[in-house]
Formats: sequence, structure tokens, C-alpha cells
Amino acid sequence: MNQSVIRIAECVAEDPAPVAGLTAGLGPGPFALIVVFLSPDAADPAAILSDLSQATHPAPIIGCTTAGEIGAVGYAEGLIVAVGFPKTEFGAETLLVPDLSRVEAQTVIGDLIRARGSLTRAHPGWDNEFVFLMIDGLSTKEDEFASMIAPGLGGAQLFGGSAADGTRFLETFVFHDGRVLRNAAVLALVRSRCAIRVFRFDHFTPTQTRMVVTGADPARRSVQTINAEPAAQEYARLLGKDPRQLSPFIFAAHPVVVRIGGRHHVRSIRQVDDNGDLIFYSAIDEGLVLTLAEAQDMADHLDRALRSLSRNGTPPDAILACDCVLRRMEAQEKQLTPKISSLLRAHRVTGFSTYGEQLNAMHVNQTLTGVAIYPPEVQP
Repeated sequence: MNQSVIRIAECVAEDPAPVAGLTAGLGPGPFALIVVFLSPDAADPAAILSDLSQATHPAPIIGCTTAGEIGAVGYAEGLIVAVGFPKTEFGAETLLVPDLSRVEAQTVIGDLIRARGSLTRAHPGWDNEFVFLMIDGLSTKEDEFASMIAPGLGGAQLFGGSAADGTRFLETFVFHDGRVLRNAAVLALVRSRCAIRVFRFDHFTPTQTRMVVTGADPARRSVQTINAEPAAQEYARLLGKDPRQLSPFIFAAHPVVVRIGGRHHVRSIRQVDDNGDLIFYSAIDEGLVLTLAEAQDMADHLDRALRSLSRNGTPPDAILACDCVLRRMEAQEKQLTPKISSLLRAHRVTGFSTYGEQLNAMHVNQTLTGVAIYPPEVQP
């Protein structure tokens, strides 16, 4: 792959010796941080991460499993993608939360504050920072966790993605220094002498069609009734469809949004369960007002959005991104995958497809979040 201010390497997940290819592609260190996006098709994630950690020691390594990767050709599947942040341009600290069911908020917030302070002291002339979060996408803890840690961010912007498992939804993993964990989260605090911009994009416009959640189980992210009617039936009726037509592609094409803080945020539906309940990717509760949204042309919107990241006429040197799996499904359904991949490639986007995305204190869906990193000579 073309190298930039960050180093990027990839290989197929079935490669019998993936670490050799990845280390050769990354080139010589030292690295402040290495991030790995691993296809769930990889046979032995623990062995791969352990070997890579040994090969690149002492660089900290974090990562997660995916619902597809964004690599050299754009959208891809069955890859291992590694992103290296050289110490010449970046400083980093990582934090592991090994069990999301037993999190002490003040401990994590305190760790965040101390890590940010340590980076500031280590790199006093580098004023650009961001926080990157990867979290178990089957934990149902993303909303709670993102909101909980927000007080520890200070002036740093956070973006992230939920670890995924293709479209199987069976088991998702995050990685930290050779460990492969479930029900966990990992944060990377990054400071750089390069200008950066954390962003979020979605291509939906709210309609006038609204509905009220009248029965829900927040712990399961399930909705039993909408407008006092069975949830799946009412959602299908508002779309003008038969409930038997509901599918992941329908959900991707017709999400709902909620208005929080003066802005609409996507709340995507994952599936209909055996009881006819709607299962969501994000937090849901009784009394919530949902609005049906209409999609703009996904490729045209992405083109404009990525172009808008240019600063004083200079495009980002690299973009690290978390892209919802439902965006990938929509691109596939509308035969836009080649065009989307071309745009991702042209704008030097690297990342993975997720089960959900985070921006600061929010967990959202069907969204592209990320950080644009500019050449060192571009002023903040």
C-alpha cells in the first residue's frame, strides 16, 4: 500500500504466515501504536496477535474483529489490516477495560485523565489529540460506556467502532497487547504533531413520519410495541410493506433517527426476533420518539463529505475510519460497492466495518466516524 504519515499493511486472513507480511509492510519502527483490524475468518486470532506483539515489541497493539475491512482497494473481506503510528509523528497511551459488566466509572475516568496528562508532558509541543475506542459489539454496553467516560476526555475528541463478527453476530473480540478478549473495550489516546480532525458522517434526512416507542426492554435493546401496536407490524405499515418483507437490507435502507442535542442520530434496527419485537443496535427505551429517515445518494454524499475534510486546499494524508456494516449492506443492495470503494481508496481511508460507531459521548449506527490526519506541514 502507498505509505503516508501513518504506515499501513495488509494480508489475507488465511495467510499461513501473516505476521511476516504485516511487519514487512509496516516497515521499520519504532511505533507509538499499532492498530489491527482482523477478519473473523482468521483461524487463530490469539496466535496472530501474540506473534505480532513479539515481532513489533515494544509497540502497543490494539484492535478488533470486523464485519469487513477497509483496505487498499476500499471495501474488502477476509483481510488483516495493520496501521502503524510512527513515534516520529505520534505519541500514544492505551487503556484496557477487560470486563464491561464490572466497570468502575471513576477509575476509568481517572486513568483517562492521567494518560492524557502523561502524553501532554511527554510531547509538550504536540497540541493535536484524539481518543480511539474499540468495544465489544455484542456487549450492549456501548451507549453506557461512551457516556460514562466522556468526563475524562477533556478537550480530546473521541471516535470509535464496535467490534464485529461479519454478519453472524456470534462472537466479537477486542485486542490489547496480545490478549484477545470478549466483553471488553480498549482505548488509545493519541497525540500528534500532525493536524487532525475527528468527524462523523451519515447520509440520512429525517422525514415527517414519527412514531413513539410504547413498549421496550432496554437491556435487550428490544422494542415490543410502537404506537401501542406490535413493533414489527407497525414499522412495516409505516413503510408500506408486509412485515414478512422485513430484512437487514430493508432496515439499512429505512433507519429511524432520534433528536438529541439539536441533532438527529441514527438508531438502526438489527433484526426481528421470533416474537415480532424489533432488536436495535443502540440503546432504546419507552417514550422515545423515533423518526423515519430517507437516504440521500450514499456515494454522492460520501464524495462531498470526504472532500469537505480538506484543509486550506490540502486533503488529509490519511483517514482512519469506523464504518457501519449497514452502510456496507446498503452499498451492496444498491450496487454502489465499486463506487464507494473507489472513493475510500482515493481519499486514503483505512478502517473496518462495525456493529456501531461512537463519537464523544454518543453511540450511533449507520454512520462513518473517524479521524483525518494531515501532513505535518499543514497548520491546525
